[in-house]
Amino acid sequence: MEGIEMTCFQIISSVGMARGSYIEAIDLANEGKFEEAEAKIKEGEEFFVQGHTAHAELIQKEASGNRVEVVLLLLHAEDQLMSAENFKIIAEKFIALNKKLDNK
Repeated sequence: MEGIEMTCFQIISSVGMARGSYIEAIDLANEGKFEEAEAKIKEGEEFFVQGHTAHAELIQKEASGNRVEVVLLLLHAEDQLMSAENFKIIAEKFIALNKKLDNK
């Protein structure tokens, strides 16, 4: 496997790991383990950057005049990318909310 399919699987794999880290962060925040939750956010960011970088390479390729074939797998990869980004936002809000509740 090579080309667009490989890039798509790189995106899916990386952002899937990121999303998993963000979900773990939510669980840890719910348990009051805020330092561990924040560490999971950082871990997730590292995975997310890998996926985002692969996606950005496709955008740069397209911007330089090289057409990128849009296949269902690419749409799925982009969907997973956005999903992971949303989970990060939610996880950060859960951490902040749980810290607030913990201080009362």
